[in-house]
Amino acid sequence: MIRRDPIAHGDVLKYDLARRHNDGDTDIPRLRQGRLGGQIWAAYVPTEIEHPARSVLEQIDIILRINAAHPNVFLPATRAADIGRAKRMGKIASIMAVEGGVGLENSLSPLRVWHAAGARLMTLCHNGTLDWVDSATHAPRHGGLTEFGRAVVRELNRLGMIVDCAHVSPDVMRQVLDVSTAPTVFSHSNARGLCDHPRNVPDDVLEKLASKDDGLVMATFIPDFISEEVRLWMEPIRIALANDPVTNRMEMIATHERTHGSRPQATLAQLADHIEYIAGRVGKERVGIGSDFFGVPTTPVGLEDVSRYPYLLAEMFRRGWSDNAVAGIAGRNFIRVFRAVEREGERLRAHGKPAVGRTEDFAAG
Repeated sequence: MIRRDPIAHGDVLKYDLARRHNDGDTDIPRLRQGRLGGQIWAAYVPTEIEHPARSVLEQIDIILRINAAHPNVFLPATRAADIGRAKRMGKIASIMAVEGGVGLENSLSPLRVWHAAGARLMTLCHNGTLDWVDSATHAPRHGGLTEFGRAVVRELNRLGMIVDCAHVSPDVMRQVLDVSTAPTVFSHSNARGLCDHPRNVPDDVLEKLASKDDGLVMATFIPDFISEEVRLWMEPIRIALANDPVTNRMEMIATHERTHGSRPQATLAQLADHIEYIAGRVGKERVGIGSDFFGVPTTPVGLEDVSRYPYLLAEMFRRGWSDNAVAGIAGRNFIRVFRAVEREGERLRAHGKPAVGRTEDFAAG
């Protein structure tokens, strides 16, 4: 939002997160109102963008400048312990993620640069299949991960960065769970058993995750990942966007509404259904919250912006969840997984060396 803002043009100070932005969903006043203890900022760029490596670095730079501009609000969090430390200081832990591996440009080396800049989570791909990993919302080309893709997972493990399987195909989900020696996270995905969106996690993958030592599915607020009715209404738009990634998503929705009526709405209660469904299959200790707020008005009723997290937690209390279970989805489960990833990274770095190479160096045969 800061990068594309017509006035700020990427200038963090000019955008001014300290004031309320009613045209968006995230700012410091509402982060405080929502009692946020930690915020994951995604250095996201579209799969089809020109100069993806440069663009990821520009996004990382914005996150770093947010921290620098608001040192009394945000504490850069590069270790799990920093989240608790931020809370004790009355600050919000600022966690950096890279969403989509397109910025690697088929090389392992940028992983270490991103890690050095502070990134601690990487979503393997976004909505497009890459040369080494199949996306959930694009034509598969590899039957999952290539050998280079497996090397990416192993190097993320060695660095102590969280491997994120949101956006990947079910085959990739299964293969990552086999390859990764650290817990795997689905940072913003729901249950496919309740909503048949390709971005959601199938039941067999949930069962596989439950059989692992640890891991986490973080329920997301995207309406067409929550409600089957919304998914069906949005399906033509999803297909159109896959074929025409340049057109604005909100413009497509407005055009579709003119011919098909108003878009149905998802609700906070339906999201709570997903949390309970996932918890029933993987355990309450393997569920979290991954809102995926991204600045556009396509949120469920009751979860319109970052001030609304307490309402979701209140709904889980209303459904009989214990203090410990609600504390788990509110952050403790993520912190536990983050710590486990750190420990595995320390173990691997003590015995292994950095992996280097490009996709052609890992070609089969």
